[in-house]
Amino acid sequence: MKTRIRHFMAALLLPLLLSSLAACSQLGYYGQAAQGQISLLQNARSVDSLIASPETPQQLRNRLQAARQMRQFAVDELALPDNSSYRNYAQLKQPFVLWNVVATSSLSLTPLRWCFPVAGCVSYRGYYQHESALEFAQQLRSEGYDVRVEGVPAYSTLGWFNDPLISTFINAPDASLARLIFHELAHQVVYVKDDSAFNESFATAVEQAGVQRWLDKFGNEAMRSNYEKDEGRRKDFLALLRQYRSRLDALYKSNASDQQKLHDKAEIFQALQQDYQSIRSSWGAYAGYDRWFAEPLTNAHFVSVATYNDLVPGFQAMLLQSASFPEFYRSVKQLSERDKSSRNAQLQLLAKQQNAAKSP
Repeated sequence: MKTRIRHFMAALLLPLLLSSLAACSQLGYYGQAAQGQISLLQNARSVDSLIASPETPQQLRNRLQAARQMRQFAVDELALPDNSSYRNYAQLKQPFVLWNVVATSSLSLTPLRWCFPVAGCVSYRGYYQHESALEFAQQLRSEGYDVRVEGVPAYSTLGWFNDPLISTFINAPDASLARLIFHELAHQVVYVKDDSAFNESFATAVEQAGVQRWLDKFGNEAMRSNYEKDEGRRKDFLALLRQYRSRLDALYKSNASDQQKLHDKAEIFQALQQDYQSIRSSWGAYAGYDRWFAEPLTNAHFVSVATYNDLVPGFQAMLLQSASFPEFYRSVKQLSERDKSSRNAQLQLLAKQQNAAKSP
């Protein structure tokens, strides 16, 4: 009964949303967003019923059982919301649940921002159909912007709906699946409108701490080894991107002419490609980051790197200073009530103090 009621309420969302935005020039965009969310909810089925059903393929049953255990761990050990999110499963016929379009000016690393009724202003626009994302990306390119289209396996509705497990990520390795569930649930704990870096860095800090605790309790030697290798590759990749983001930032702030900046920008991207190949060769056959280079490199490629990682050390320091996850969340909520510059300054100070404490 609850599932039917939820679907009925979701079905009401589209006409209500469209009527409230009838005068909005983005009517088509909001329409596809509402329809995409409704379709996702309508496709979702209870994890418990799928596990019990003899018609469920064994491989999927195994993944759902693993996800159910991770979901309970999120409640018991990480104090994440105990609600119906990630207790249902939706099978999609596409590789990603949606595609984000990210854009910057040709000589800037500052992303364009779009503002929405609930999420506030964010540095992307999401599309449930790949073709629609590509069309919008082409429009932005025609206006001279640097653009990237990136597939998204999961997202959070911030507790407004019961976010389901999705076929786009259910087959990820255990640690990666746990990471994703913890990250998306963290968005339901704290979310600050108009500050993507704060939100994503907080969720990233929760996911990283959560996965480590989950591995300590449920992982085996092979899982821990694979996770350590993944973390090592991730750190290598992020260090590479930070290095080149700094080079681009220095270039764009220089007194060189725009023509010279564009020339040097192309050389920097070429050097990045070459350095990535060198790092990749040290990883053996691992090609997990090749997708980042699938499109021609642009400034827009660096937006998510900053959004998801720049403030993480500060949140990690806050967690270390907290006696429990609930205490950590309370501290983050208090911090979220400050203005943006004050929040960032505090997180940077905490990170600096933590690094100083580690130094001999």
